[in-house]
Amino acid sequence: MARVETSLPAPLGFRQPAEWEPHRATWLAWPHHEADWPGKLAAIVWVYTEIIRKLAVGEEVRLLVANERAEAAARDALEKAGADFGRVELVHMPTDRSWLRDSAPSFVKREEEIAIVDWEFNGWSKYPNHELDNLVPSRIAELKKMRRFVPRSGEKGVVLEGGSIDLDGQGTMLTTEECLLSEVQQRNPGLSRGDLEKLFKDHLAVEKVLWLGRGIAGDDTHGHIDDLARFVRPGVVVVANEPNESDENHAPLRENLESLQSMTDAAGRKLDVVTLPMPAPLVFDGMRLPASYANFYIANGLVLVPTFNDPKDRIAVGTLAELFPDREVVGIHAVDLVWGLGTLHCMSHEEPL
Repeated sequence: MARVETSLPAPLGFRQPAEWEPHRATWLAWPHHEADWPGKLAAIVWVYTEIIRKLAVGEEVRLLVANERAEAAARDALEKAGADFGRVELVHMPTDRSWLRDSAPSFVKREEEIAIVDWEFNGWSKYPNHELDNLVPSRIAELKKMRRFVPRSGEKGVVLEGGSIDLDGQGTMLTTEECLLSEVQQRNPGLSRGDLEKLFKDHLAVEKVLWLGRGIAGDDTHGHIDDLARFVRPGVVVVANEPNESDENHAPLRENLESLQSMTDAAGRKLDVVTLPMPAPLVFDGMRLPASYANFYIANGLVLVPTFNDPKDRIAVGTLAELFPDREVVGIHAVDLVWGLGTLHCMSHEEPL
């Protein structure tokens, strides 16, 4: 296991870059937990191959596979899909699930050096099978010979999922009270808003945290920001909006929109707030799924946007294309993927260049 650094990363000059800054690679984990996609795992494999094929055009893809058998299956599917194997590294590293946004580390950068911040992962405070996922950061640090910083609160590690935060790379962070401050979630009992803000400052170089309220309906993580509001460049935020007053998302999304419209970032800029529509409700086995266009992923020269066979797909893709004029904006069919209670951003984690 990689050695734990005793110093704090931000005072040493490390910061977490914004997602749109150049990537060295995108980390993914080959899908294998069938309970996430009951009856649909075979289809999910082809969603992953399409995503990897797109990503490998512009950056390396580091794909976690459990063992040789999983590697062979992934290699076969990727070859059939025409992925560029020169840009795909197959890494033997077992996981409980494939949602690396939350279980992979925060990658921080100082000049040319990349290090990791190894937050505790506890299965979103609800799933007991998370031990392998919790080891992913330390194993990545050991594999890639990176410095490893481990945030602590007393003797305990600090729980944080990557999907619960979004950064502009210039000192501003978005997150939600529902996810990080609700006592119901039990992620970090005893840690206050101020305690968390100090941890973000020390480890990610965050100067200002913008706290929104509640997340979207159906979000199994209870309020992750990456289904709700995202920076697209410094000073500019997209936020999900639901004008239909009979929809359960209407009130919380309206509150968050109004909050953002009154906020400034760490540089003192008033935010430019752009709305994204919400797709019509998707339901599986009586449960609303967390379908959101805000769960897009920004890669080198590319933005991948989840689509849901919905008339609003075109509006969402068009809005993001206007916001990212220097990148190809591509819709990825995510109706099957969202059965697993996450889509494109939830499954991916960028490593900065």
